[in-house]
Amino acid sequence: MSQRRPDRFHIARETDQPEPLAGWRLRLNDIIFGAESPAGKAFDIALIIAILISVMAVMLETVGTVQHQHGGWLVRLEWFFTLAFTLEYGLRLLCVRHPWRYATSFFGVVDLLSIIPTYLSLLIPGVNSLLVIRVLRILRVFRVLKLFRYLNEAEMLLQAMRTGYRKILVFLYAVLTLVIVFGSIMYLIEGPDNGFSSIPRSVYWAIVTLTTVGYGDIAPVTAIGQFIASAVMITGYAIIAVPTGIYTAELANQIRIKRDSRGCPGCGKTGHELDADFCRFCGESLQTGHD
Repeated sequence: MSQRRPDRFHIARETDQPEPLAGWRLRLNDIIFGAESPAGKAFDIALIIAILISVMAVMLETVGTVQHQHGGWLVRLEWFFTLAFTLEYGLRLLCVRHPWRYATSFFGVVDLLSIIPTYLSLLIPGVNSLLVIRVLRILRVFRVLKLFRYLNEAEMLLQAMRTGYRKILVFLYAVLTLVIVFGSIMYLIEGPDNGFSSIPRSVYWAIVTLTTVGYGDIAPVTAIGQFIASAVMITGYAIIAVPTGIYTAELANQIRIKRDSRGCPGCGKTGHELDADFCRFCGESLQTGHD
C-alpha cells in the first residue's frame, strides 16, 4: 500500500507561519506590550510620562519668551525623545510576530507619526509642531489602568453617530441652504459699503450669526438688515437643538438595543440595565450574559 504524499500547499502554508516568540523576544514583548507584569506596567508608566514631557516641550517651543531663553534645551529635549521613541518603535516591530500588521494598526501608525515630524523638520522648518500627535499615544493609559471596559460605552456613542448620520446630513443640507439664502439677502440689502462685499463673505456672516458665535467683524447697518440679523439669531437658537435631539434619540435607541440583548442565563428575560449585575426577575448573576 503506497504512502500518501504530503500536500504541497499544506507544507507551504505551514512554512509561512511565523515562528513563535522565544527567549529575549518573548521577554521584550512582555515588557513593551504587556501591562500585567511589574516590568510591563513600569514601562508603560514611564512611556506615558515621557510622552507628556515631550508634548509639553513642543508646546513651550512655540512660546516666544520661552523659545528665546531656553530654545536650545528644548531642541535637544525634542531630539532626545524622538530618538528614544524611534528606538522604542523599532523594538516594537522587532518583538512582534507580525511586524507589518502592527505597523499598519492604529497605534503603529500613531507611533510612526509621532517621530516623523522631527526628521522632516530638517527639510521643512516648523513641521515639528505636528509632534503634538504624540498625545494620542496616551490612549495606552486604558491598558495600564485597565479601563478597557469603558471602550464599550465609546463604541455605543460611535454606533449612535453611525446610525443617525443620514438625519444629520439632511440637517446640514438644510442649514447650508439657510445660510446661502440669508447671505444672499444680506448682500442685496447691505451691499459692499457695509462690509458685505460678496455673497461668499455674506454667507460667512450668516454662518457666524446662525451659530451664535458673533465675531463682530461684519455687522448690518440698515434697519432691514438688522431685522433679518435678529431673525437669523433666533433661528440659530432653534437649530442648535436639532442635532442634539437626533443624537440623543439614536443614543437612547442604542442603549435600548444593548439592554434588550442582555438576556438572563437563568430565566432568559431581557430588559436589564447596562450596569446591572443580577437579573431583576430571578436574581441570577448576569456576568455570564455580558457581551
